[in-house]
Amino acid sequence: MSSVRPITEVARDLGIGEEHLVPYGSDKAKVRLAAAANGRPRGRLVLVSAITPTSAGEGKTTTSIGLAQGLAKIGESVCLALREPSLGPTFGKKGGATGGGRSIVVPTVDINLHFTGDFHAITSANNLLAAMLDNHVYHHKSPKVDPRRVLWRRVIDLNDRALRHTIVGLGGKLEGVPRETGFDITPASEVMAILCLAEGEADLRARLGRILVGFTYDDEPVVAADLKAVGAMMVLLRDALMPNLVQTIEGVPAFIHGGPFANIAHGCNSVLATKMALAHADWVITEAGFGFDLGAEKFFDIKCQSADLDAAAVVLVATVRALKRHGGVPQKKLGDESPQAVAKGLPNLHKHIQNIQAFGEIPIVALNRFSTDTEAEVDVVRRACAEAGVPFAVSDHFERGGEGAMDLARTLCEHCEQSPSRFRPLYDWSEPIPTKIEKVARTMYGASEVVLSKLAETQIKRLTELGYGGLPVCIAKAPTSLTDDPRIAGRPEGFDVTVRSMELAAGAGFVIPLLGDVMRMPGLPLAPQAEVMDLVDGETVGLMGA
Repeated sequence: MSSVRPITEVARDLGIGEEHLVPYGSDKAKVRLAAAANGRPRGRLVLVSAITPTSAGEGKTTTSIGLAQGLAKIGESVCLALREPSLGPTFGKKGGATGGGRSIVVPTVDINLHFTGDFHAITSANNLLAAMLDNHVYHHKSPKVDPRRVLWRRVIDLNDRALRHTIVGLGGKLEGVPRETGFDITPASEVMAILCLAEGEADLRARLGRILVGFTYDDEPVVAADLKAVGAMMVLLRDALMPNLVQTIEGVPAFIHGGPFANIAHGCNSVLATKMALAHADWVITEAGFGFDLGAEKFFDIKCQSADLDAAAVVLVATVRALKRHGGVPQKKLGDESPQAVAKGLPNLHKHIQNIQAFGEIPIVALNRFSTDTEAEVDVVRRACAEAGVPFAVSDHFERGGEGAMDLARTLCEHCEQSPSRFRPLYDWSEPIPTKIEKVARTMYGASEVVLSKLAETQIKRLTELGYGGLPVCIAKAPTSLTDDPRIAGRPEGFDVTVRSMELAAGAGFVIPLLGDVMRMPGLPLAPQAEVMDLVDGETVGLMGA
């Protein structure tokens, strides 16, 4: 393992002086926002996405890190811009989110756990607003909020299904006003989305003030600014607003900041971290959560549109193992050679290639190679990409780090020189909400129809009346299928998707259609990763990916 360089040295390589750093030990630091105003030409942004996730794993984060290390190996100026891990998956089923093998970011344990405290600050700001709202109701302050129409929920950064539905205010007159509510996981908090889309302190303040928390008895909307809560929330989020600088195992700089999930939020790291990286490197590698149909669609239609960003290229990650799963091979048989099964899974890859092309982009398919992959299986994917007319590269970054990703790095550089493009969004924000939902569902998922429940229809009408009809849609959907049924793999056709209800993130600046049975608070699996984690002789053990 390469030695971890002092974070001041990593910052110096980017041209960031110590006066802009707020160190958290010797190996990580926050970077003051003023560091982005250096007058340097903006670098090129590369988005890493993937085919539909399976239990076999695809490796977007590992590929992002490996690609950045590969670019550094061939002499390019490069920086990463990634999301922070959530404690929910870390202690649950998925494990940490810092890469794997020879393509990881360090200090791995710190990043996967408390890091610099951003998630705790977001949780506290969210719950402070909830506390002030309940206090506002209890004291009958003006505007008088109807407790039956309170929208704001509390959050915690853990998977805890028992908190999905709760009752607060029990215990008598002095304990508050009883009402039904619940908890979401912190990555689903609107405060998280706001932090990740804010362009600076003033923008953060304005967005927090627009959070819709409920309605009065006269059906008038009540926002966070009405509760005089914004100033205190700003105090809690002061340091969290600054991007975090760390490095990969090979010393490549990495900004890791913000962590919304892509199935229940917009799934991208912060705009501030992205722009900070673009101000200091020629190449910036970023990712969007889950498959292209979820995080990457939102990356373009929400993040790029709102922050005036564009991608120089899109890298689509696939694995032989995942394609086999889409081809119907059970998990325990994935190590058995089967080019036929790989071929059966190709329709899912083709669908995501088409999805990327719908934005006017030509993807580079990166095959994240596993040790069990055979040449015959790899050739199936190589031929499919040649027939589709898209660049293809095999990357062995897990085993070999940057050296194993040099072919992918060269392919990326050649592609960007030959195929410059400007993305085109799927829809115009000014279009009606149902039209926006339909365009995403038909184009990205391949749905035949979008079915709106009576509740969703009523909510869309109300959102439009309140002036929110011109916001983009941030569709919450099962991540393991192109449909709204998480059990359906491959590339299904002739299916409908159902919008059961709508939510609003007025401060973040989008509306949230909830499809199928998607939930904003996960539960722990039968055998959570937390059961095997421990502290032994001062060292954390059992943390997946560490």
